[in-house]
Amino acid sequence: MSSTATVTEQPKITAENVVHLFPDVNTAVLGGSHDSARNDDALAGYDEEQIKLMDEVCIVLDDDDKPIGSASKKVCHLMENINKGLLHRAFSVFLFDSQNRLLLQQRATEKITFPDMWTNTCCSHPLGIPGETGTTLEESVQGVRRAAVRKLDQELGIKSSQVPIDDFKFLTRIHYKAPSDGKWGEHEVDYILFIKADVDLNINPNEVRDSAFVTQDELKAMFQDKSLKFTPWFKLICETMLFEWWSHLNSGLEKYLGETEIRRM
Repeated sequence: MSSTATVTEQPKITAENVVHLFPDVNTAVLGGSHDSARNDDALAGYDEEQIKLMDEVCIVLDDDDKPIGSASKKVCHLMENINKGLLHRAFSVFLFDSQNRLLLQQRATEKITFPDMWTNTCCSHPLGIPGETGTTLEESVQGVRRAAVRKLDQELGIKSSQVPIDDFKFLTRIHYKAPSDGKWGEHEVDYILFIKADVDLNINPNEVRDSAFVTQDELKAMFQDKSLKFTPWFKLICETMLFEWWSHLNSGLEKYLGETEIRRM
């Protein structure tokens, strides 16, 4: 006698049902109140500075990248919420120097998600603050550009004068989900930004353990080194798109810019 398992499809998350599905989400993108992560036993034992960052307010999205609310970084990165479909906005910066080398960072051991992993120059989130939100694609791109300038300074000590907002080139958005461990993970619509600049680094050791400028061949060699670990979104971008874009960095990149469709990974 055989038995049949019934799979219950997750409801589509909308502005109308998001609070019912996730009581910790606030329907206000700007100015909503949120419980502090610093009083949460789930974060006991983690680095104090990283716990503070879990209070940052991320932009909660529907599947079409439309803001439908806000939630703390902690709420957005818990796998119990991710597995129910909670989605937020993010960005990934790829910074190249005048020799076309890509700046990589190794995430600090103190990081709560994906510690010690190598990744692209800077990966983070626009916040539910004036200037970093957006409903239309044009507004949203400007928001993530401003967030990128903020985080490049906070993580790597790169000053805003060396990375002007208008120099960031928007390529596309990728929608992906990736667990970090059993408790934390990512579920993001990730805006991909390229910028070419020679910069001075003043690394924040609480954010970044190491950094390196690499050529395409050097990065490919790193992927062959079994002792190195890479963030899942960075590997995904490398395996699908990065090297083609990189090869057109000085000529022909224009045809890849400004994609309006979201790439579902």
